[in-house]
Amino acid sequence: MDVLTFPIVATFSVLTALVFGLIAQRLLGVRLGLFRLLLTGAFALFVGPLIMFALLDQFTLSPDGLTDDREGAVAFWFALLAAVLTILASMVLLVIIEAFVPMGSLPPALVWGRGLLGRLRRTRRYWQIIGIAMRHGLGSYLRGTRDRTLDAPSGRAQLGRALTNTLNAGGVTFVKLGQILATRRDVLPAEVADELARLQDDAAPVPWPDIEKVIVAELNAPVEDVFAEFDREPLAAASVGQVHVARLHSGAEVVVKVQRPGIRPVVERDLDIAARLAARLESGTRWGRRMGVRPLAAGLAEAIREELDYRIEAENITAVAMAPSRQPDVVLPEPHLALCTERVLVMDRLQGTPLNRADVVIRQHDFDRDALATTLLDCLLRQIVLDGIFHADPHGGNIFLLDDGRLGLLDFGSVGRLDGALRDALQRLLVGVDRGDPLAVSDALLELVPRPDEIDQQRLERDLGRFMARHTSGTPSTGVRMFGDLFRVVADHGLAIPPEIAAVFRALATAEGTLTRLTPRFDLIGSARSLASGYVEEQYGPEHLKRAVTEELAALLPILRRLPRRVERIASAAEHGRLGINIRLLADERDRAVLTTMLHEVLLTFLAATTGIMAVLLIGTGGGPQLTDDVGLYELIGYNMLVISAILALRVLAQIFRRG
Repeated sequence: MDVLTFPIVATFSVLTALVFGLIAQRLLGVRLGLFRLLLTGAFALFVGPLIMFALLDQFTLSPDGLTDDREGAVAFWFALLAAVLTILASMVLLVIIEAFVPMGSLPPALVWGRGLLGRLRRTRRYWQIIGIAMRHGLGSYLRGTRDRTLDAPSGRAQLGRALTNTLNAGGVTFVKLGQILATRRDVLPAEVADELARLQDDAAPVPWPDIEKVIVAELNAPVEDVFAEFDREPLAAASVGQVHVARLHSGAEVVVKVQRPGIRPVVERDLDIAARLAARLESGTRWGRRMGVRPLAAGLAEAIREELDYRIEAENITAVAMAPSRQPDVVLPEPHLALCTERVLVMDRLQGTPLNRADVVIRQHDFDRDALATTLLDCLLRQIVLDGIFHADPHGGNIFLLDDGRLGLLDFGSVGRLDGALRDALQRLLVGVDRGDPLAVSDALLELVPRPDEIDQQRLERDLGRFMARHTSGTPSTGVRMFGDLFRVVADHGLAIPPEIAAVFRALATAEGTLTRLTPRFDLIGSARSLASGYVEEQYGPEHLKRAVTEELAALLPILRRLPRRVERIASAAEHGRLGINIRLLADERDRAVLTTMLHEVLLTFLAATTGIMAVLLIGTGGGPQLTDDVGLYELIGYNMLVISAILALRVLAQIFRRG
């Protein structure tokens, strides 16, 4: 083949392949990408000549063509059958590919090359994390060979130590994952959560030139133009960002939270690896399936991504500050929104000491520990029960004891939100617990969680009654143990606590550690019950009820005015025998589309089966004109009908695999 002929042959081959691919795509009723079209066409070009040779081998050729006109006509129909069989073979290939590698399960071919280097880096990092896990004793848990040891507290503690050491050595993202995971006592055993709580988010400070570049890039101005003073030595440094003290030109003293340069790509890569590890654990280990590590990892990844955008934290501070039930005794730093970007957060500085290091300050100023604890709990419960937006991580480092004796809340990168229906149900749950009413508690609980189709409500009430007898009478129990027992009751009955409610219990469990450090005698459960009952009474006081009744009557008045006229119409229609009910089936377009698709598939299946049966009967029937020594007319028609039957069946299969 010379140089000029090759491009012509190559172009003709590609066009022919595309034609075969388009015909197969049209007959299957699916849309294919360019790669699959070319693959199908190439397969057709490969098998087509083989099929053609096998069917036409029985015809003899003379130098001038076929021996006679009749044999030429018969050969034409066999050649047509060979072409149809080639298309059928291409369709079979497509259906097999769709069954094992559905469309969209692999990235497009262009993406393969563009992201190849990134995938290689991710793969290297993946096996690096696996190696770290093996070195720290997590390998047997990854393989699922030590699942049974987790039934004992010592086995769970050993898993917690191995997991903590692995996350600590894994770097920034995994440390952050472990810290958030330590607060998920709703899904983690207490022994594992206690070990994860030892993770420290300390990191070496980023040099000032690198921090300055981030500030200039985000604020579009030199540091000197934005700030009158800027302390280049960080006040604190963590894995994601670090904090500096500064002063604005207005004189306001602020703290500037700056994200570490280049941290987002690292976090995204590690979060992808964490998701893959979670999928492997859930599919390969019993404890991973029991804990639901895949949705757990997805929730943790979402929380970390929110913390990477400092604009979300600024919005959270503003939302909590504008809540109607906000306490004046608890101070929030005011963000300077004009200076807040994705990687820079500027807010007022709170002068004080973190509550977990404030023992000396409390003794020096003789602050009332019980009053501080009650104020903090009252603030959190008002955020949860009344406002519906609350600080989701109230540990001692995020709560400041200010110089004037008030409390301050910091770090609103993670907040919880509850809608009105969830808040009402949560209030009824707390009131039911306070009154020791298992029936009210079970009703409120079933409003908080997605209710399964079948549930033994009587057994649920008995279990909740035992739960309340254990935790609401006699010796006060810790909130962590109480929440753990409540989660076990919920899990035993096949209920699933929504993430919003889990965040409430997680925040209260975290707050309990802070409160008991402040005053060891503090009774979280008793104080929460007392305060929550007060909120309910406050909400349903005379003024509130009067306003609620007025609003409801204002909404009902137009309906009440139209009601007599409509009742009279119904009575008149019933009196004269004209009352009827008109029900429109399949009024929704989506229902009609589903039914139409089902009818099409049933019809195609019926036609495929009918055509196949007729084809088999014709092939097995003797007689008719003989076209060749071995094939008669009836048999040739039967073969063609068999091909049509296969095409119809493949179209149905392709649609089924595409939806699956």
